[in-house]
Amino acid sequence: MGLSINIELSDNDLDHFQEILKRAHETAGSKSSKEITDAATALLVDAHASHAPEFITERLAKLDALISMVHDTAWGMPDEDRTRVLTALTYFADPKDVIPDNVPVVGYLDDAIMIELCVRELKHEVEAYGDFCSFRQHEAESRGLDPATLDRADWMEDRRQELQDRMRRRRDRDGYSSASGVGLFKFR
Repeated sequence: MGLSINIELSDNDLDHFQEILKRAHETAGSKSSKEITDAATALLVDAHASHAPEFITERLAKLDALISMVHDTAWGMPDEDRTRVLTALTYFADPKDVIPDNVPVVGYLDDAIMIELCVRELKHEVEAYGDFCSFRQHEAESRGLDPATLDRADWMEDRRQELQDRMRRRRDRDGYSSASGVGLFKFR
């Protein structure tokens, strides 16, 4: 039988983690984006090799998504968003961990907390990237294409078309004609 432990972080605790992230960013400021993502990838590899607890590995999967979105050229992340993600990942490039990773069971707890905080901060970027990945896989399968041939522009065009279709369905549902202005202002 498992044990459930809930951790509630106060505003002071969150400030503490924010300060740690700030220091890590200052320390890693001279590192390239590749060095930062390589360090985060190394954390993933080490944690999986150490058979980290499930509550840790669940968060590590989110870290993998952050790393992927930085490297995915088809996603074409805007510079501002890329900087935000890389800033979040700098914690994992800093060798000064709050809890050393080699401490059994809890060694990755600070990493899991930081991942959770970063993902919360980057929620919209992570959701959009997940949506893009699902779109790319589905469209590639349905069109018989290599997923690498689909990019952010394809995804955005699909979202635009989806919004227009939804608008038309609503218009039709509400009884408005859509044929080149015919039927405008005819009420019953």
